[in-house]
Amino acid sequence: MPLIATDPADLTARLIRCPSVTPVEGGALALLQAVLEPAGFTCTRVDRGGVGNLFARWGVAGANKAFGFNGHTDVVPVGDAAAWTQDPFGAAVVDGWMYGRGATDMKSAVAAFAAAAVDFVTRTPPDGSVILAITGDEEGDAQDGTVALLDWMAEHGERMTHCLVGEPTCPDRLGQMMKIGRRGSMTAFFTAAGVQGHSAYPHRAKNPMSALVRLLARLEAEPLDQGTAHFDASTLAITTIDCGNPANNVIPAQGRATVNIRFNDAHSGASLSDWLQGHAAAVQVETGVQIGVRLQISGESFLTPPGEFSALVARAVQHETGLVPEMSTSGGTSDARFIKDHCPVVEFGLVGRTMHQVDERVEVAQIHALKAIYTRVLQDYFA
Repeated sequence: MPLIATDPADLTARLIRCPSVTPVEGGALALLQAVLEPAGFTCTRVDRGGVGNLFARWGVAGANKAFGFNGHTDVVPVGDAAAWTQDPFGAAVVDGWMYGRGATDMKSAVAAFAAAAVDFVTRTPPDGSVILAITGDEEGDAQDGTVALLDWMAEHGERMTHCLVGEPTCPDRLGQMMKIGRRGSMTAFFTAAGVQGHSAYPHRAKNPMSALVRLLARLEAEPLDQGTAHFDASTLAITTIDCGNPANNVIPAQGRATVNIRFNDAHSGASLSDWLQGHAAAVQVETGVQIGVRLQISGESFLTPPGEFSALVARAVQHETGLVPEMSTSGGTSDARFIKDHCPVVEFGLVGRTMHQVDERVEVAQIHALKAIYTRVLQDYFA
């Protein structure tokens, strides 16, 4: 048993000082491996496609109870470094707040669950396994990160029985909210090919922009749904419409538009794809403008129904914070969308108000509180 508990704030600071902007590993995974291996974790680098990933397990493979933590050490770019009041990779502490890229999203949570896992297995070795699946590709394309780890686990007989993802989940106070599901996400890229012409003679042209405007109006005409039992209403947002035309007296030959949809469990990527293509085909017939559709499905909606696992996490949060967390499915996508096909998964982490911002920061006291929550989750899970 270690004489001194593993300090999650110190580990957070050391992780922040690793410049791990996607897809650069930056030394973050090597640092975690150096922390985990002396505690008896078997660590394996599962790198793929130029992305670094780390699988760490304490206990035997294939245990009946194998609790998993998932998180990422990659971060988004700094942006305008001159706009920061502190070094983005310095981990300076000012008035109780630690500054740095990844402080909130999500090096603090990785440090908290790594510290909790190390102390837990060395002090009270559980009857089962503890797994940490840490990726360097959550902020990027996400195809060679947690997906690669899950592929490797399937090939090597490794399995988590339940998983907690440490993404920031709380709007304003630690303990407010946990995630038991996420909306799906997809993007539709439309390309309209018409006939170029003089703007004074529109009847001699086929205006692709008019066709796109008509298509987008159709897509926005009615709400996708009114929400479901555990999800808010699905949303569709027009994110760009353009033709790159520098002339005001020329009808362009081609135009492009993009929409992004965040959808609940009333839909699937396939059903929405059919809906989008159907509207595009109808506008093509109406206007004579050819409309191509390219679809990108980033993830399907999913739900871990409220039950014993979510209740266990909620009790740990309440015990350490005094708050009963709301079980939510709000927000964007996370790597939980991949894990949900492997085992039941929920998410709980810090307040996310400064993630991806200039002067991203975390309250140091919350890092320690998060470690305490994760420790209690482990204790109760293996009790």
